[in-house]
Formats: sequence, C-alpha cells, structure tokens
Amino acid sequence: MSTSADLSDIHQHNDWVSRYLPASWGPYARLARLDRPVGTWLTLLPCIAALIQAAHGLPEFWRLIIFSLGALLMRSAGSTINDIWDRDFDKHVERTRFRPLTSGQISLKQAVAFLLAQFFLSALLLFFINSYSRWLALALVPLVIIYPLCKRFTYWPQAVLGAAFNWGMLMAWTDTTNTLPLAAVLMWLGALTWQIGYDTIYAYTDIRDDERLGLRSTARRFGTQGIYWLSGFYIASIILWVLAGYWMQMSWAYHLVMVAVAAHLFWQLYRFDLKRPDRSFSLFRANILTGVLLLIAALAGVYIN
Repeated sequence: MSTSADLSDIHQHNDWVSRYLPASWGPYARLARLDRPVGTWLTLLPCIAALIQAAHGLPEFWRLIIFSLGALLMRSAGSTINDIWDRDFDKHVERTRFRPLTSGQISLKQAVAFLLAQFFLSALLLFFINSYSRWLALALVPLVIIYPLCKRFTYWPQAVLGAAFNWGMLMAWTDTTNTLPLAAVLMWLGALTWQIGYDTIYAYTDIRDDERLGLRSTARRFGTQGIYWLSGFYIASIILWVLAGYWMQMSWAYHLVMVAVAAHLFWQLYRFDLKRPDRSFSLFRANILTGVLLLIAALAGVYIN
C-alpha cells in the first residue's frame, strides 16, 4: 500500500473485547462487529427516526427495544455472512486481514453455527411485530445473504447494502401504522442514496486491494470522478428527506435541522481525498452524526411547531 497508515479495522490488543470478554468469546464478538458498532448505529439511528415519524411522537418503549435488538442482530448476522463469503479475499485486504475467520481464529463450521444462532434470535423478534412487518422482515433476508456476493458481479453492491441496512425504516412504519405511505418510502430512498455515498467513501479505503483482487464497488466504478458522484448522491438524499418531511407535515424545525444535515454531508465532501484512504475511513465513521441529526430532525419536526 502507498500509505503508511495501518488501515486494519480490528485492534485486537487494546479494546473492550480483549480486556473484558473470555478469550474464546472474542472472535465471535469481532465476527459480529460488536467491537465496531458504527454499522449498528448507522442502521439503528435512521430506524428510530422513522419510528418517531410514524408514531408522530416518541415510539412505545417496547417497540423501540424490539427494533434496537433487530438492528443489532441483523447487522451482526450480515457481518457474519459477509465474512463467510469473503474469507478467502479478506486475507489479502489490509483492512480485513485480521478478521477472525480469515485469520483462523475460528473455523468455517463455527462461523456457520454462530450465524444460525443469530438468525434464530432474530426470528424470535418476529413474534413481537405485526404480520405486515413480518413479511417485510422475511423479504430482507435474501438481501442480507446476497450482498457480499454482489461485489463479484456488479459495481453497485453499495446499493444493495443501502437497501438492506435501512430496511428497518420501512418496518417501523408498517409495524406502527400498518401502512407504508409514499413519504416513508422517500425517507428510505434518501437513506439508501446517503448510504451509497458514505459506503463509497468507505470503499475507497480498499480500492487498491479490490482492483488487485478483481472485486467491484462503486468506488471502482466512480474512480477519480468520485467527488461528483458522491455530491450527487448526497444532494439526492437531502432532496428526498425534505420532500418526505413536507408530505409528513413535519414542522419548520425539521427543515432547519435538514440544513445542518446538508452542511455535515458537504463537510464530508470537502474533506474527502482520494489520496488519503485513512481519511475515508474516518469520514465513514463521521456519518453517525448524520444519523443523530436525522433523529433530531424527526423529534424537532414533531415537537417544535
């Protein structure tokens, strides 16, 4: 690699997993990305925002718990599937070379057993949501399974991931109102284009390794024109979220917070640098703030008139 920064996403000797969990549990915690909760927050925060919009106020506490557990379990299961499919590629990628499966800390058989346990726990949550949402949850499973394979045959795996990551936004509406209005779909589409943007930034971290291994991504598709594509997707997100807020009759405060969302997204574009893969990694993580702002926008749109 041309950069001297260590881009590994696992720091095995100085985190809470190595300090507090039994050694035999550590590889499973890392396989589920419990040591790297960014993805869980990026799944959960837009979902909570959708729960607030659907309820037009604070969601029922039990529903918040169920959807939080769902975000954690499905993100963890998706990560396990990803590592199972990519175990032979990950050893050749700087960012992923220390992951438990590819580094031999656990076997393929153990990883599959762990995945089945994750799916079992996720299935238990189906008893606590309505039938409309159960069907949506089942429709999500194929997306979660095929996403890691997409990088073999399409330059748009980030679009599949964006659809899957934000699926809980749709389920938040169906479980709360038993309907799926156009405004809810627009919020989901906005989250999808947002994720294509920030996950493309993330993909630029691996672009040299992906080129060498023949794997595809939006980063490879956009190449040196990435800043223009990223700008387009982030602008699309803001437009979709503003339109959705208008149709949901969110108050002026929602749109004011959207200005802050737009400012944060364009700050990311300003900081983006093709020559700094380490910066791409940090910009990806910065999108937790985008999710927090989405949640604040939903609260403001409901409670500030």
